[in-house]
Amino acid sequence: MGDLSLWAVLAPILLVDLLNPVLLAAVTYALGTQRAIANASAIILGHTATYFAVGIGLALGIESLQQRLQNPEPTDFAIEIALGVILLGVGFAMTRTSGPPAVERGAGPSPWACFGMGAVINLIGIPFAVPYFGAIGQILKADLSAPEAFAVLGVYNLLYPLPFAAVVAARAMAGERADEPLRKLTDLVNRAGAILGPGMLLLLGAAFLADGVWYFLRGQPLFPV
Repeated sequence: MGDLSLWAVLAPILLVDLLNPVLLAAVTYALGTQRAIANASAIILGHTATYFAVGIGLALGIESLQQRLQNPEPTDFAIEIALGVILLGVGFAMTRTSGPPAVERGAGPSPWACFGMGAVINLIGIPFAVPYFGAIGQILKADLSAPEAFAVLGVYNLLYPLPFAAVVAARAMAGERADEPLRKLTDLVNRAGAILGPGMLLLLGAAFLADGVWYFLRGQPLFPV
């Protein structure tokens, strides 16, 4: 599943990826419906299933490029430079926005509708999931076999929903008493995302850009994995 040096790079990327106030707002919304636990769990499952589908597609692509995985090419570092520029651009753009849109509360939907909501939230966000693409770039650079790369992607996708599942578990144990703390948590994540999200994207973008440029200048990555 990759060595510690690879996960030392992937872990902060995952932390940035987890700053998803839209998903948290959707989970909080579901926890306020009549079938709170079922609906919130369905949203998380829908989101996770979509991530797994994307991960499977990526793993199949990685498997077909096994030799390239074992021998990273200059193209991989050119992609990393492009991702670094995109990360910097998104980071700067986020510093000028007022925050993510709120999820409106309404009549309680069915768990199937919530499952679809989770999938849609993920599908809409995939084109803008720059940290996730950054993680893929790091995996492409690593000296991994196709099964190892698949395992790393799988673990990444399994780790992603855990904090949101913990929110649902807390609500299940505390009942309606957790509603107010959950609303405060959502507000906190919104505020933290508005500050930490752009900052970490800027740091990651600078690191990716420096790594790719260093490779073309010196013939080796600045941050080998």
